[in-house]
Amino acid sequence: MTTRRAFLLVAVLCLAPPGHLGAADLPIFDAHIHYSQPDWDVLTPERALGILAGAGVRRALVSSTPDDGTLRLHAKAPTVVVPFLRPYRSRADMGSWHRDPAVQAYVEERLKRGVYRGIGEFHLSAADADGPVVKRIAELAAQRNLFLHAHVGDAAVERLLTLYPGVRILWAHAGMSASAATVGRLLDRHAALWVELALRTDVASGGTLDPEWRAVFLRHPDRFMVGTDTWVTSRWESLADGMREIRRWLSELPPDVAERIAYRNAERLFPLP
Repeated sequence: MTTRRAFLLVAVLCLAPPGHLGAADLPIFDAHIHYSQPDWDVLTPERALGILAGAGVRRALVSSTPDDGTLRLHAKAPTVVVPFLRPYRSRADMGSWHRDPAVQAYVEERLKRGVYRGIGEFHLSAADADGPVVKRIAELAAQRNLFLHAHVGDAAVERLLTLYPGVRILWAHAGMSASAATVGRLLDRHAALWVELALRTDVASGGTLDPEWRAVFLRHPDRFMVGTDTWVTSRWESLADGMREIRRWLSELPPDVAERIAYRNAERLFPLP
């Protein structure tokens, strides 16, 4: 499919009349995309956007290392790309950003652009959640009504929610290894928590929706989103296959719940500016 035809497909999906769509036709809001420096020499912005469109991704939450990748995609497709500011100037910042005043200055300067809807995706341990750099970034998020996109364990996400009650958190990968029961309990306790499911193959291992995840989706249908996580360039080429797998397990949910998780929840939280 050419880039032009793919964008036309997304335009048609955006104009589709209200009502339930079949799972195979569900548009997707992908809540976990990166367009980082290793991708730039392989995929032009037009090619990356064409892959998203060809997979039926109507809009995407994008963060990148460095942030210039996100801005390149946003400049080409501002109605498709929901920009988040990742606090990594390079991958070397991944383990140290939370204690580096230079990263804090970088985030404060970049936020002046006024285009971002959140800060992250970032990695953090529970022990580091109350550091001065993290505290300042949480203050900025609260002041600007931005989400924090946190790749953390269940103990760390609960600590963030407790330390910074004025901030909304999008929990990357549902904690990566947290059980459905743990995710459900945290959603029960914290109204400021939303969850994206990138790389959570256990949601439908073997191609069938897990009963425990199904129960949590039905209990909290407004709090989940799907995602891909193009953390390495090869993930872009398998994105369409991943979307087919996501639509397959979405088809096992009631249509209104499937639509919320596929795109409605994210579009409600991140309306077009």
